[in-house]
Amino acid sequence: MLEILDRSTGNALAVKASGLLSDADYKNIFIPRLEQILARHERIRAMVCFAEDFRGWQPKAAWDDTHFGLKHRKEFAKLCVVGADHWVEWGFNVGAHFIGAQVRDFSAGQEEDAWQWLTS
Repeated sequence: MLEILDRSTGNALAVKASGLLSDADYKNIFIPRLEQILARHERIRAMVCFAEDFRGWQPKAAWDDTHFGLKHRKEFAKLCVVGADHWVEWGFNVGAHFIGAQVRDFSAGQEEDAWQWLTS
């Protein structure tokens, strides 16, 4: 499940990922919000906070994430993940080579530091 966090503002989006992410999470929550940001701003700043119960992506959700990210790769200014397992961090860092954004990963409990970095 993806949840938009209240601290999201302007071109800075914060989401919490829990459980197993689905195609509906992307098509109904994440992608529409990213498209709203792009309609008003040139670049997106995004932070994904991973809950302890995060289990990964359904195949279609993984495709949605990859497809949107590559299609809009030059429209991301900064991306960060918070509390991701090592396998997620690894994938995040590999994917960072295909986009033009600054990227950073933070440990669980560092949401405030991550938000400060993202919005600076």
